Amino acid sequence: MTTALRLQVRRPAGGETELSLAVPSALEYVGPAVELIAVELPGGPLSARRIQFNFRTALAEALANAIAYGNRHDPDRLVQIRVEVGRDAVRLHVTDEGNGFNPADVPDPTRPDRLECEDGRGLFVLRHLVDQVAFNEKGNSVCLTLRAG
Repeated sequence: MTTALRLQVRRPAGGETELSLAVPSALEYVGPAVELIAVELPGGPLSARRIQFNFRTALAEALANAIAYGNRHDPDRLVQIRVEVGRDAVRLHVTDEGNGFNPADVPDPTRPDRLECEDGRGLFVLRHLVDQVAFNEKGNSVCLTLRAG
């Protein structure tokens, strides 16, 4: 890694905490970016177990997908991460600079004809790790919501 990751943290009085980070499009940044954010994530609505497993795994999967599929490993493109920590939920936004996609076009990896395929599991995994998965219209930004617990 040649670029230092710089996490921005905003804690307005009485409001949501917001963390933001721009990540270069190289898979070697996934682990360090996840750690940097997870360490700074305030306790708030998520249990330590949900932060340790669900949050970290979902962030790593969404970030790796944005780098590989969205930005196609283009070193001139960034992935923007924004985490909003509210009283009752944590919302994780991951946005790439790619052309987007239609999540409805991603085949179910549990279909018998897809079981041997090595791709197409990321969205399936995300939907089982978090409480809500929502994409913007273009399909280049995902919002993952983890509710209190």
